Amino acid sequence: MSQSQQQPALSKCPGCEEPPAAGDLFCGACGYDLSAVPARPGDRPTMAITVPPAAQEAAGAEAVRWPAAAETDSSDVPVPVHRPSDLPGTDSGGRPLAEHEHEQVQEPEQVQEPGGSAPVGSAPGPEPLGGPEPSAAAVRHDDRAAPDAAAHSGDFALAAPDPRTAEHAAAAAAAPAAGGKVCVACRSGRVDPDGYCENCGHAQPRERDHMEQELDAVAAVSDRGLRHHRNEDSFAVSSTALPDGSPAVVAIVCDGVSSASRPDEASAAAANAANESLLESLARGTHPQQAMHEAIVAASEAVNALAQEPAGAMEHDAHRHQNAPACTLVGAVMAGGLLIVGWVGDSRVYWVPQDRSRPTARLTEDDSWAAQMVAAGLMNEAEAYADERAHAITGWLGADAYELEPHTAAFKPDRPGLVVVCTDGLWNYAESAEEMAAAVPADAQEHPLRGAQVLVGHALDGGGHDNVTVALLPFAVPPQGAGSACETV
Repeated sequence: MSQSQQQPALSKCPGCEEPPAAGDLFCGACGYDLSAVPARPGDRPTMAITVPPAAQEAAGAEAVRWPAAAETDSSDVPVPVHRPSDLPGTDSGGRPLAEHEHEQVQEPEQVQEPGGSAPVGSAPGPEPLGGPEPSAAAVRHDDRAAPDAAAHSGDFALAAPDPRTAEHAAAAAAAPAAGGKVCVACRSGRVDPDGYCENCGHAQPRERDHMEQELDAVAAVSDRGLRHHRNEDSFAVSSTALPDGSPAVVAIVCDGVSSASRPDEASAAAANAANESLLESLARGTHPQQAMHEAIVAASEAVNALAQEPAGAMEHDAHRHQNAPACTLVGAVMAGGLLIVGWVGDSRVYWVPQDRSRPTARLTEDDSWAAQMVAAGLMNEAEAYADERAHAITGWLGADAYELEPHTAAFKPDRPGLVVVCTDGLWNYAESAEEMAAAVPADAQEHPLRGAQVLVGHALDGGGHDNVTVALLPFAVPPQGAGSACETV
């Protein structure tokens, strides 16, 4: 005889209240064991809570009347309220929980939860159901007060450190030493030699992606642009004094030849060498035009030296081209009332008078295929520059250049104006002198750095297909009448 035959017939499963089929040993809905069914209670009481003796004495040995909870469980039965003083245990500091709570609840204070719910915690002793709201000690879990102030503030002292404080402490410990480079992302990690943060791993922007420099009488800005993966332009701006004490201002702009090896190194080497040569020659009293010629030669030698690498040095870089490093150069010097320009390649110098009603001018001629076609009378300028070969350069600095032919010119402006020294990354978007003058801000004479920033932005807004570099030199002279002197070599 089966065990199920000894049990009384059940109309409902004690577990899920589903009616069982005749002869079932287990409920088909919830799997309840129907072979041993206890007597079903008349209701579903909540879990009994054992009150510590101390609490019973405080309550006069009467039954504790717990306040109803604000929430109910899944069976609509109120969830029992547990007070820290009624359950034995220890806090995070290892102290008895009951004693800790009684110490903290010396001066009750109401703490309202968001949404108007009941205050957190309650004062010792029972309160009748539906009675006044229980008082509570203020509880904050982000207390950063000093340990000696915790006892008077009513806040719980955290035995473990605040994780946010620990995070900042760890970041401070990982911060680079004085003079080290700080990550632009997390502002705390040290940047390793490869350009990555040792704390968060963020790749750092390269220093040459965007460069700016401003002196009293010259400013320059260089930007990588929107299409190139690196900035292959470079510039150098400086000032010195002639032997008679009068000032001299220098601006050099170089554009690396992308099809050559290490164009970024070539442009940097040329700009630095030309700038140093000019500062040295001008301070000795060399005529500015001769000093410019010598500076271009010095820049050419610096670029040529980059090609003198040991055999097999390029085998470790499969992405390097096998031709010599190369770049173009254009420069301007303001000294003794003269404006001297020098160039090799297709970077340019423009003259923009302060009085925009006066004519503007381009002071350089490109070493390019298009310029040669126009000079030979084979094409007009519009046709030549529309050709896909227009920007192929015929002159550059580098060991594989056919022949170094530095171009220099001297001007004596009779009115104040602005000298714009730039690479083709800018003048491609403002090619004619009139277009360049229209792109130059009206206040660039007084604020050259802002003017250079606006011109770079003009190129980026136009598409930013190339690296963009521009230097602005405000030329201030008192009006001296019509005419200007020009000598070209």
